[in-house]
Amino acid sequence: MEVSEILKVKGTTLYTVMPETMLSDAVIVMAEHDIGSLVVMDRGRLAGMLTFREVIRVLARRQQEHRTGPTRPVAEIIVRDVMNPAPTIASPSMDVNELRRLMLENHQRYLPVMEAEVLLGVISFHDVAKAVLEEQSFENRMLKAYIRDWPAEG
Repeated sequence: MEVSEILKVKGTTLYTVMPETMLSDAVIVMAEHDIGSLVVMDRGRLAGMLTFREVIRVLARRQQEHRTGPTRPVAEIIVRDVMNPAPTIASPSMDVNELRRLMLENHQRYLPVMEAEVLLGVISFHDVAKAVLEEQSFENRMLKAYIRDWPAEG
């Protein structure tokens, strides 16, 4: 199974923000749509990824800094300050096993899928798990049907 097949099933809905978007606004978008990542676009090009991991890290860092002195208000933090500016990229022709290896090795649960400079979508670890489970379920049903219809030897 290829990444392009997972994208077809998943759909093409993409949630994006600009680097200058306030982090608080980005978090609201993530919460409203129950998503764990946003694609950061700058002038039509991929600028980075913002995931719940970056949000948690900046909040933890801010809390630690707050203990030692004054900190910048959360309302002043912009996406550019916390996004991953160099996310791992998946290609649509990538095999799902290669995709899983890439996600695990790079500790990234959300990968943008790019073909040349065109953003095709975002694949999450959840999307991969769901696709693999559905593929295995289909294969299991086909094997059971095949075994049930096994011709008797005579």
